[in-house]
Amino acid sequence: MSTQIDPRPAEGYAGDLTPQQAWDLLTGDPDAVLVDVRTEGEWRAVGVPDTTAAGTAPVFVEWVQAGGRPNAGFLAELAAAGVTADRPIAFLCRSGQRSIGAARLATASGLGPAYNVLEGFEGGPGFDGVRDREGWKVRGLPWGAYDDAAAHGAKQQAPQQTSEQATEQTSEQAR
Repeated sequence: MSTQIDPRPAEGYAGDLTPQQAWDLLTGDPDAVLVDVRTEGEWRAVGVPDTTAAGTAPVFVEWVQAGGRPNAGFLAELAAAGVTADRPIAFLCRSGQRSIGAARLATASGLGPAYNVLEGFEGGPGFDGVRDREGWKVRGLPWGAYDDAAAHGAKQQAPQQTSEQATEQTSEQAR
């Protein structure tokens, strides 16, 4: 089954998707996969997309590693996670910038179609420096805490905590 999406044209990859279009792709095409290319520190501190309702687990592969070093094993980690040619891939980072490079590399390597998710997981900072105006989380798409049990495999299990649980836990810790 294939989902009809209308990506914004882009150079070097299949195009840009809004967070909602990425979600529609994931829920409408069982072969589609979301690849979160942020760092492990970002996954742990900010949370991760929860694609359980789409019937798939997101893939977590860092585009850059600690200290800003490029991940030389990026393509090998994608392959180990089951990301293959002819499988639609939506790449997601914090604000939709690093994921462009990932989508371009995947396309050049014969993977995909590969898309960039505009706005990323948190979106860009507003005038006050807070990332609360756009992105996967702000658009109300499912997300939760990073699943520590699968922290070092290329393909991770879906998060075990909902956004409501994370908010409740944060509130309790603040008390």
